[in-house]
Amino acid sequence: MATVLERPGVKQGIGGRYRIVDADQHVDPPHTFWQDYLPQHLRSLAPTIEEGDEHDWVVFEGTKRPLNLLSFLAGKEEINFKQKGKLADLRSAMSAAKRLSDMDDDEIDCAVLFGGGPLPTRNSELLIESYRAYNRWLADFCAEAPNRFRGVAYLPMRDVEESIGFLREIAKLGFRSINLPAYPQAADAASTSAGIKNMADSQVAALTGDPSSKRAYWHPEFEPFWKAVTDLDITITMHLGGRITRFGENDYFLPDHLMSKIAMAEPIAVALYGGLFDRFPKLKWAMIESGVGWMAFAAQYMDHSWGKHRHWVGNANKHPPSFYMDQNIWGSFLRDRIGIEMFHRPGGHNIMWSSDFPHSETTYPHSRKYIAQEFEGIPEEDKLEIVGGIAGRLFHFDD
Repeated sequence: MATVLERPGVKQGIGGRYRIVDADQHVDPPHTFWQDYLPQHLRSLAPTIEEGDEHDWVVFEGTKRPLNLLSFLAGKEEINFKQKGKLADLRSAMSAAKRLSDMDDDEIDCAVLFGGGPLPTRNSELLIESYRAYNRWLADFCAEAPNRFRGVAYLPMRDVEESIGFLREIAKLGFRSINLPAYPQAADAASTSAGIKNMADSQVAALTGDPSSKRAYWHPEFEPFWKAVTDLDITITMHLGGRITRFGENDYFLPDHLMSKIAMAEPIAVALYGGLFDRFPKLKWAMIESGVGWMAFAAQYMDHSWGKHRHWVGNANKHPPSFYMDQNIWGSFLRDRIGIEMFHRPGGHNIMWSSDFPHSETTYPHSRKYIAQEFEGIPEEDKLEIVGGIAGRLFHFDD
């Protein structure tokens, strides 16, 4: 089973249990944090919360939008899910002490933390500085428990030199992982052809970039960026950016939920066929919350397609696609028995369990029960790798 990262002995978890490294938890800063982390001259432009009767409002740049609860539903019965509500309804996930308590309740040893990203603004300076503000806040959050947290920084991908500057900044803050949009961003980092009705373009662009862009990550302009990534040994993540779910549009929500997973094959295929992983074989790309059952299929299908068509299309890759899937690509899942069963197939090796806490799909507070169900009949060695070993190495918990 060939992968970039060697597989040493099994690590033990807290209290003698088998170790769980949760490859995808979410943190959202307190709504007041912008006042502390934005540059002084921009703090007056930060969002505020206005109390309402049925739900509270986020007030920003002359508009009001309902306070969204979908990211804070852990522990609630599904029948009680609701999209908007009051600040008091939010499950507190905003302090390190509370997060550690929740992890202990769920018997989770370590967690990879994703979150807030940029503000929903077209003010270019405010937008870019909001990336920095979030990264500084997350670095402080993770410093509260450096052996149990690994934060993933966010950075814009509109300009290569700017992005390299961000890389150096986040490395100084102690980050070893960054989340990129699935495709390069437009010049303003806010415009996107993947417009989502109930989301600001700048926040959509942070996850997906501009899918219709003529630029691609394998193009020569990005080579200095990938060199800096490999020099700094940074893990790249993409978080459901291939297709954004249309929240608030009920006719599309469930179909989009499926396609948001499978669509993560596209940015992989674009980079892979563009020769990026030949030129930078040490790159590590992790598709987060993507599910993993499609990965072995993608490897097999791309091998077949490449073998049939590589000559007439002029593809110069040195190896079949499954080689790069095993060398360069990881994926995380919540519940994916099919993906688990594909663990020993080409393309299916680098998979990681996650809880998605505190989002609506989370397995909290019964993650070990769900793991036992999902891994019934699976060799113990495989289970320990998938729920802890692989993520522990990829995200540097084992350094």
